[in-house]
Amino acid sequence: MNRRELLFGAAALSPLVLAGRLYAAPANGSRLLLVFLRGAYDAANVVIPIGSEFYYRARPNIAVPKPGADPNAAIELNADWGLHPALKDTIYPLYQKGEVAFVAFAGTDDLSRSHFETQDSIELGQPLTGTRNFQSGFMSRLAGSIGATVTPIAFTGQLPLIFRGGSPIPNMSLNVGAKPGIDARQEQLIEAMYRDTPLAPAVSEGFAVEDEVYKSIAVEMQQASRGATSARGFELEAQRIARLMRDKYNLGFVDVGGWDTHVNQGNAKGYLAGRLTELGKGVAAFAESMGPEWANTVVVVISEFGRTFRENGNRGTDHGHGSVYWVLGGGIKGGRIAGDQIQVAQQTLFQDRDYPVLNEYRAVLGGLMSRVYGLSGDRLQNVFPDTAAKDVSLI
Repeated sequence: MNRRELLFGAAALSPLVLAGRLYAAPANGSRLLLVFLRGAYDAANVVIPIGSEFYYRARPNIAVPKPGADPNAAIELNADWGLHPALKDTIYPLYQKGEVAFVAFAGTDDLSRSHFETQDSIELGQPLTGTRNFQSGFMSRLAGSIGATVTPIAFTGQLPLIFRGGSPIPNMSLNVGAKPGIDARQEQLIEAMYRDTPLAPAVSEGFAVEDEVYKSIAVEMQQASRGATSARGFELEAQRIARLMRDKYNLGFVDVGGWDTHVNQGNAKGYLAGRLTELGKGVAAFAESMGPEWANTVVVVISEFGRTFRENGNRGTDHGHGSVYWVLGGGIKGGRIAGDQIQVAQQTLFQDRDYPVLNEYRAVLGGLMSRVYGLSGDRLQNVFPDTAAKDVSLI
């Protein structure tokens, strides 16, 4: 039996017993899935500030064109914002139905710009000052605050920090490795085709440069993803997640890697567009596969931070600060950009380089959870200590 067959077999088991705790199919009610894009996705090229001329000056090579007849142009959401065209057939239809909202200028107060430190900060959900408990993730505390009706699961190879602490929680690996576009054998075949031709030196040099650049960033990209599922193949994995969350679990977490775009990230086409296409297919497949339960489901897509507003010398972007979160579901108040906003201009950048954080993630998620689960007072403070919930009218 291979791993995928084993996965289907495990999914069919009901109920599941882990460390003495019984997990049975949840009663009808709310479901929440948190999707963590590890590697810090470039929010400014996904939910695009089309009303900002500064955006187009700051990104002469990687900006997505303004809405228009060009099929590679951004899709207009309103006068100020557009959506990446790679999401035209997946996320945009949900937006039109009012089932997607984007929370702009979202993120954490962590200023380290370190993948690992900021990912940990978000997963812990604790104040940055004082002593932090690294065995207490906020989704574990959320499960404890909800009580006996919750059936949590992490769709990861190892139990993530966000679910540590409290009662034991099952995890199931959904990792799918992505194959490189051209492997070593194919490089040799291509070089052989051009051998003894005027193009031979250029072909060899091109592959050498590609290998050098890849090696220089591959280690960081792999570390930033922390073993997360690749965006490639995420559609099938999302359908499996939906099956499990529809029938057995009502609180889930999955991480998707590959978002650290320092070099040649592209604009309407290219590396980032490819990852977005796969992510969009996955999220849309999840929504469809949930069936009638989509009306009771909320999906939140976050990343550890955004990226620099200006492109770098390698036609990519570097580690930034503010980001854009996605909130999806059959019962949300979508079809809009939510939360506090500010004009996108050079003078409004944080430290003259990044989106500012106007919608702190613990406050926003706390406000969302208070609406989804009716949490308030001490129960909400247990999830996000020393944080005032911020209701941005997502539900």
